[in-house]
Amino acid sequence: MTSLTDLHIHLRAYHTGMFYAWEQLFSEFDNVTISQGDILTQKADAIVSAANSFGYMDGGLDLVYSMHFGWDLEKSVRKVLLDEHDGELPVGRAIIVPTGRDDIPWLVSAPTMRVPSPIADTVNVYLAFRAVLQTVRAHNRQYPDTPIRSILCPALGTGEGRMPWDRAAWQMY
Repeated sequence: MTSLTDLHIHLRAYHTGMFYAWEQLFSEFDNVTISQGDILTQKADAIVSAANSFGYMDGGLDLVYSMHFGWDLEKSVRKVLLDEHDGELPVGRAIIVPTGRDDIPWLVSAPTMRVPSPIADTVNVYLAFRAVLQTVRAHNRQYPDTPIRSILCPALGTGEGRMPWDRAAWQMY
C-alpha cells in the first residue's frame, strides 16, 4: 500500500465548529470520515499527536494521550527524537512509535509548533498534516506486513496554537 487513497482518515472534532469546517472541505473524499466526540473512543491503526518539536506530551490533548496510553509513550517519542533527530523534530516532519495498545497500535507525532505558542498566522498545520501522510506512506512501504490503514486525527493547531477552525481545516485539506 503506497497510495493515500488506501488510507482511511478519521477526522475527529472535539468542537462542533471544527466538525463543520472539515465537513465543508472533506465531504468529497470517500476515504475520510468526519465525526465529533472523544477521539479515544474510536479505534484505528494510528492516532495523530501534534506534540511540540521536543516531544513533550504533558499538556492539552497530548496529556490526555499520555494518561490513556501511559507515560512510556512520551518516553518512546522523546527517545526517537534524541536518537534520530538530535532531540528536536522540526515542524513539517513526523515520526511513528508503537503505543503498546491493540486498539490503537501506533502514534504519529507531527508537531505543529516548536514550543507551545500561537501559530494562527503560520502554515504549520499544513506542514504537520502533510508530514503525517508522508510518514504513514513511508511506514507502509517499509513495513508492508504491518501497514497503517487507518488514522485518527484531531484538529491540529486549534488548541494551544489558537488557529481558527476554518483555517486549520483548509490547511489540512
